[in-house]
Amino acid sequence: MMPHKNFVLFDFDGVIADSFSLAFDVARTFNPELDEAAYKRLFEGNVYESIKRLNGGRPANSEEYFALFEPRFLKETRLVEGMPRVISDLSKSYVLSIISSTLSAPIQQFLELYNIAGHFSDVLGMDVHTSKVEKIRMVFAKYVTDADSCVFITDTLGDMHEAKEHGMGAIAVSWGFHSHETLEKGIPFRIVDRPEELPDTIADYFAGKSGI
Repeated sequence: MMPHKNFVLFDFDGVIADSFSLAFDVARTFNPELDEAAYKRLFEGNVYESIKRLNGGRPANSEEYFALFEPRFLKETRLVEGMPRVISDLSKSYVLSIISSTLSAPIQQFLELYNIAGHFSDVLGMDVHTSKVEKIRMVFAKYVTDADSCVFITDTLGDMHEAKEHGMGAIAVSWGFHSHETLEKGIPFRIVDRPEELPDTIADYFAGKSGI
């Protein structure tokens, strides 16, 4: 019988990739009146639903957005310092997956560029589904697991809301899109300020789940 494994689900933008400036710049191409605060508020829920409301009910034009975003992505986006070691260490104890609102292909290219692709079992981008609720459900089905065996690592309030639709807890990181104040609204297990804090925080999270 295989030993039980826990699952760490990572958001990508803001958590692994420092992509805020690029994403905001491209978003302003379609909504020039959008300021930084308003842009960040889009991520307090599912970003695609937020954009639909912003557009008066019209869905986000993802095809046009990514046509501008992708050619600049690898040139203008950097890996968050400290994450390669953390990801490598975590992959020895957990199954790692990425659940993102960005397309899967550029995420995969980014992971390969920084030699960390092999640590992730799944990359589920917006081309798989725009809802992270649905993508979490896919992980549950693929691995025959559940919320108690998973935790979501994220930098946005919206992700925490989507994780909690499954009863899954979240660990928030403060170096991404949302501030401490905004992240606290999602009642994460903990907010961490440095990547190096993640392994102990994740271990503490699962220790609590197992009653240790």
